[in-house]
Amino acid sequence: MTARPTLALVAHDAKKDRMVEFAVKNRAKLDAFSLVATGTTGGRIQEACPELDIVRLKSGPLGGDQQIGAMIAEGRLQGLIFFVDPLSPMPHDVDVKALMRLALVYDMPMALNLSTAEILLRSARLTGLKSTSATPEIGGPAQ
Repeated sequence: MTARPTLALVAHDAKKDRMVEFAVKNRAKLDAFSLVATGTTGGRIQEACPELDIVRLKSGPLGGDQQIGAMIAEGRLQGLIFFVDPLSPMPHDVDVKALMRLALVYDMPMALNLSTAEILLRSARLTGLKSTSATPEIGGPAQ
């Protein structure tokens, strides 16, 4: 049996409602992944989608961002969906930047808003397949 790919879900406070809406709308697709989430975000998703198996890490400012960063560096994460609030100051902004930097360094698929998150969930790359521009999307019109 092949291990399911792992996807991290993170959302700033002003974007948590949007993340929950995203999870509810995409619960069938998310069920194909092992999910990890920062503390409050994971709790909110668990309340709305109790059928999803989510490992809750620490809250972002208390180390959750670093926990996810470590998973990226260790190759234990296949994708990151991080709904960022660009309009609110973040006291732990350096942690957020470090997390995004690691995703970039390791060339990991990362979505920072709803539009790219929905595209990412259809990506063959997220499921561990080598993909090119000719690779069809998962669940796309061709299927």
